[in-house]
Amino acid sequence: MRIHCKVVAIAVCFGVFLLLYFFGGNAADEPPLKEVAKEKHFPSFGNFEDIVLLKGAKQTNEEPQKPPKLIRKEPKLSSRRAENVIAKTRLKSEVGRPRSKVTLAEDVMHLAVVACGNRLDETLNMVKSALLFSMKKIKFHIFAEEDLAEQFERGFSQWPQTLSSRFHYSIYPITFSVGNADEWKKLFKPCAAQRLFLPVILKDVDSLLYVDTDVLFLRPMDDIWKFLKAFNSTQLAAMAPEHEIPKIGWYSRFARHPYYGVTGVNSGVMLMNLTRIRNTLFRNSMIASGLSWENLLHPLYQKYKNHITWGDQDLLNIIFHYNPECLYIFPCQWNYRPDHCMYGSNCKAAEEEGVSILHGNRGVYHDDKQPAFRVVYDAIHEYPFEENLFQSLFYPLQTKFLDTVNTLCGRIPQVFLKQIEKSMKAAYEKKVVRRVRPPHK
Repeated sequence: MRIHCKVVAIAVCFGVFLLLYFFGGNAADEPPLKEVAKEKHFPSFGNFEDIVLLKGAKQTNEEPQKPPKLIRKEPKLSSRRAENVIAKTRLKSEVGRPRSKVTLAEDVMHLAVVACGNRLDETLNMVKSALLFSMKKIKFHIFAEEDLAEQFERGFSQWPQTLSSRFHYSIYPITFSVGNADEWKKLFKPCAAQRLFLPVILKDVDSLLYVDTDVLFLRPMDDIWKFLKAFNSTQLAAMAPEHEIPKIGWYSRFARHPYYGVTGVNSGVMLMNLTRIRNTLFRNSMIASGLSWENLLHPLYQKYKNHITWGDQDLLNIIFHYNPECLYIFPCQWNYRPDHCMYGSNCKAAEEEGVSILHGNRGVYHDDKQPAFRVVYDAIHEYPFEENLFQSLFYPLQTKFLDTVNTLCGRIPQVFLKQIEKSMKAAYEKKVVRRVRPPHK
């Protein structure tokens, strides 16, 4: 029985072994099953920008590996030794570099004048007065007839060589870019209308002071030049009132055209920001959209030519009547004329501080109607360059002024003498008085 059981067990084990061998062998002979490829799903984009955004987002998620920092130990230097090393390094780096010698635009003041006919001597005297007291260099823009151009050059060539470093000048022909040139030239005084075209002609000049030929500076031009910094964002020119008292002012009594403010303005001394003028559209009574300066001049003249008396000055008054926010008004002492004293003193600023710029209109430099003006003109004209200002200019002026105290404009001498004396003291201190350096300890 036991033997029979053992035989049965062995047979069963052998049968199981055969079955395992049969199924295992077939499985080993078959090739392995192929994997089914997974479908790649790409998101649909409405436009190219979505693709770029997705790409950028992917890049931001993956932070690039940062290279390891190299730590370099350097010996510490004492403060004095460190300064020496830095100084030597700067010297080496600057070797061979050209040094800039460009003069800043702010260091040069620009002054324009228009001279025609017999205005040569007046103009030279005006230029002389500007150079006597001014601190910065001046570039003179002289517009003159052809025959006067040579006389100007000859006149400047006779001045001392020491003055050549203090000013430059350019001489331009009389030109009018729009309208009839002969008609413009005869407007009011010969060539006076040329000043209207300065923003068009001097395109490379940012700011400019225009003066008539019969103007004299009794203080540095630098002081009136400072008014440019007082302009607000809309102001582009500065002038003084034509009169201080409306009841006796010309415009308030006789004008047949629009004018600025209550008494109008006088254009004999006119400070301008030419860049702003060129970039502004001016309101007017002809075109609602506004006109540029160059396009405004001729139609404005055509409309009012039968109603104006003082030529280009009247046109300027009309322009600033419609554009009052563009004008800065400086005190009467910067354009002091016979009108301020021949009807009684009516320029309070001049009484307090003295005349800054003397404007001898009405021909008063060349007749005996207002001798106080002529005395100042003659004193500057006769002053020899490089002589002592007090001995050769102020004292003779003071002496001659005694003969004018009984005249309408000469009865208050300090109006004419106060500012010029102050300017001479400043010029004298600049030229003679030198500060002594303290001795080294």
